[in-house]
Amino acid sequence: IEFIRSYYYNKVELVRFSSSLGKFVGFTQYGLKAADQFNSDAAILAALKAQKETYCLNNVGNDHRNI
Repeated sequence: IEFIRSYYYNKVELVRFSSSLGKFVGFTQYGLKAADQFNSDAAILAALKAQKETYCLNNVGNDHRNI
């Protein structure tokens, strides 16, 4: 299970947090700078890792039961 949070502007993906990597990845020049800034803040990374547990891991069983 992977938790992804992406940020778009004008239909272009700028930056994405991937829980499998545990960090932000930038796709544009602005996104690279933003990713570096986000990755330097341990509080943001910890909050997004906690959101994976909140949204994904608690609901794994729900998806498989409905199939």
